[in-house]
Amino acid sequence: MASLQEIVAFLDAELRISEIPDYSGAVNGLQLENGGIVTKVAAAVDGSLPVVEAAVAEGADLLVVHHGMFWQGTQPLTRAFYRKIKAAMDGGLAIYSAHLPLDVHPELGNNALMLKALGFEPNGTFFDWKGITIGVVAEVEIARDSLISKVSEAVAGPVHVCPGGPEMVRKIGLVTGGAGSEVAICQTSGIDTFITGEGPHWSYPLAEELGVNILYAGHYATETFGVKALAGRLARDFALEQLFIDRPTGL
Repeated sequence: MASLQEIVAFLDAELRISEIPDYSGAVNGLQLENGGIVTKVAAAVDGSLPVVEAAVAEGADLLVVHHGMFWQGTQPLTRAFYRKIKAAMDGGLAIYSAHLPLDVHPELGNNALMLKALGFEPNGTFFDWKGITIGVVAEVEIARDSLISKVSEAVAGPVHVCPGGPEMVRKIGLVTGGAGSEVAICQTSGIDTFITGEGPHWSYPLAEELGVNILYAGHYATETFGVKALAGRLARDFALEQLFIDRPTGL
């Protein structure tokens, strides 16, 4: 049993919630409180209605997510949104969300942990945005096909490949999630292979023109690393039970 207030204070400080900018719909931090006690923490990528219902059914009283409840902006408390809030409140479920603060964390972050899962060490960063650096860089020497296999194993699923760059990979740039539109930044940063979750259609032909490989490994699949690690950290430091609610989108 732990205090929700103490957990939130820990998360806010560890993830630098107040310091790291984000999209307006992220609403990082505690999005919904409960009665103040936590015994079991659930982790999930998305704070969706099915995830909330599953967390309540599993007896969790804190749900930690990467994509919170307010991505669509201000909306009426009706229909599915009402059912989601009601289910969480009736179940005593607090909800905490961390988007970019979790992506960029050097130990618990999606980028750092996915790179580690590939067996590489970071050699630098790239992609500056609003005063922070989002992506990680690794200098390697690996055949493109071997790298594709490593990425597929890390995300436990298929990888869509744009073979626009060299067959021998020497500099990887990695940004989990939906960062495919940043392929031009990769090229100007000397990156020959970009690993991300997904991107717009035009990112593929642009990568071919710029001579960059893109490995699209899935938005959801590349962003399971951080929330799992965060729940594990809370379970260890606050003596809580934990679980991961897997709700893949296939995107």
